[in-house]
Amino acid sequence: MSSKRTDYITWDEYFMGVAELAAMRSKDPNTQVGTCIVSGDHKILSMGYNGFPRGCDDDEFPWNRENDNRLMTKYPYVTHSELNAILNYRGGSLEGATLYVSLFPCNECAKAIIQAGIKTIVYGSDKYAETEATIASKRMLNAAGVRYYQYQPTGREIHLSV
Repeated sequence: MSSKRTDYITWDEYFMGVAELAAMRSKDPNTQVGTCIVSGDHKILSMGYNGFPRGCDDDEFPWNRENDNRLMTKYPYVTHSELNAILNYRGGSLEGATLYVSLFPCNECAKAIIQAGIKTIVYGSDKYAETEATIASKRMLNAAGVRYYQYQPTGREIHLSV
């Protein structure tokens, strides 16, 4: 009788990989962010990526990061991956869930995460740690008792053959 494999990926590797894969659906030319929301028993509940809302043609809305006219930038229009994942969920409550996200959530997404009852965030990059949005986000998450920690890559490469 043979033994089971021992080189399988961890739950964090699996769900962060799903979040990273979701990010690859984003059409944003600068920043691609993906989210995977998971139940306490390791079931994927929802996923999302950053992009424009349904019905808003991504060929007709701006992808610019900078413009003197803010309405000619992506910022008033793009829905972040975390909010998309929360809004995509159709199963009821997300109370107690874990959210895997490739980029630490902004303050607006933190509000939605808290209100949805998500209790843990596992994030990839924290490249905007010094911005007001991230500082405010961490302040609210701490106050609400939402645990967060940075994903620690194992160095293992996962290849997809499509």
